[in-house]
Amino acid sequence: MPDARDGAPGSGRLRPPALGLLLAEARALFEFNASLLLSPLLMRAPRGDGHPVLALPGFLASDLSMAPMRRYLGELGYETHAWRMGRNLGGLARMREGLRARLAEIHGASGRKVSLVGWSLGGVYARDLALQAPEMVRYVVTLGSPFASDVKATNATALYEAVSGERVEDFAEAREAIAGELPVPATSIYSRGDGVVNWRTCLLHPSGRAENIEVYFASHVGLGVNPAALWAVADRLAQPEGEFWRLTGQARLPLHMPRQSGQYRSDEKRRPRAPVKFFGRELWLTVRSCRRWTHRFCIWKRLRCRCMSAAWRSFACPTITRATSSKTSRR
Repeated sequence: MPDARDGAPGSGRLRPPALGLLLAEARALFEFNASLLLSPLLMRAPRGDGHPVLALPGFLASDLSMAPMRRYLGELGYETHAWRMGRNLGGLARMREGLRARLAEIHGASGRKVSLVGWSLGGVYARDLALQAPEMVRYVVTLGSPFASDVKATNATALYEAVSGERVEDFAEAREAIAGELPVPATSIYSRGDGVVNWRTCLLHPSGRAENIEVYFASHVGLGVNPAALWAVADRLAQPEGEFWRLTGQARLPLHMPRQSGQYRSDEKRRPRAPVKFFGRELWLTVRSCRRWTHRFCIWKRLRCRCMSAAWRSFACPTITRATSSKTSRR
């Protein structure tokens, strides 16, 4: 049965995100500040092997929007590159030739395959590049990129068509190929709180070398600077060339990254992780340890839960509450 939230009943189409989510995109500023505060922790991510990484900005964005991502990956040992094509005004057919030339330039200068990190529309470009030149692409990571299902389920469709002069319905075969399986490993990072694109349009078909990673509470505008998304990108790019394994429990940053139906569990080998020093104690980056320490330090949350449960008992079961209090007074 179709979900009413996805579109008109029986239509099988997806709807753009709600207006409330779109207005909440301003929280991207807090995500950026969180990355700055957590920078010592983020630097504990797996380090790269120095291979080149090309960062592709989203619609109406420029290289400046990907500067934090490039800076972070550069600190981890990668050779980062901007796309140098000005502001992204859209147009898949128009940008394809220039992007392939830029990819060939980086590949020729380094002599190594290039990993592609694309934000929003930049992720669509990245997947298209992997199809056009798989011999030059090592890995593809997309951030909130609407390439699957109903790609019109965004709050920017009308603006995109007006600026780019290209209709979303055009190039149906190319869009179908981009949504399919790539000849290189790929990861799609998305958020259910995305206020610009419907998160279902960011889901690829999981396979032996493709996976989806959800980040809690992230906005569309803030995905490129979200601390959990930054960690996920660094961890994915650190895989040796020609190898792929899913994001496992010990590899995940314990911040807004859920484990869904065993999606991140894998019987494949796990890379060893170094513990994080915190007030002289060694902490492993696991969800279980994060919950334990959060419960231990968040006194306000514990008091709030106790007060709320007591208030609920008084409201829902007044007879039992009075009887209990009378027995206590008699004693």
